[in-house]
Amino acid sequence: MDRRHLMDRLDAEFGGTPAERRVVARTAGDLADAGVLADDLDFEVTAEAVVDQLTDAPGGSPAERWNWWMGALEASHGGYRRFRVTAWQREDS
Repeated sequence: MDRRHLMDRLDAEFGGTPAERRVVARTAGDLADAGVLADDLDFEVTAEAVVDQLTDAPGGSPAERWNWWMGALEASHGGYRRFRVTAWQREDS
């Protein structure tokens, strides 16, 4: 999972602050490393796949969209709550 590429795609598709995009990309990398999505759904976590999933969200910033997706996975499979984004620096200094 190319975190840098995901940050660039998140910026192009959904905006948000650099810090927010960084934390979503870091968490997506953690999800990929854990292998749970591959086990549950035979789903490879890539930048393109993440952006595609986040596009289905009803709206919001990258972190809000990410949390919407993790909430859906938690409801359907369980075990995804740990991948929610709970905090990020709102503005880069």
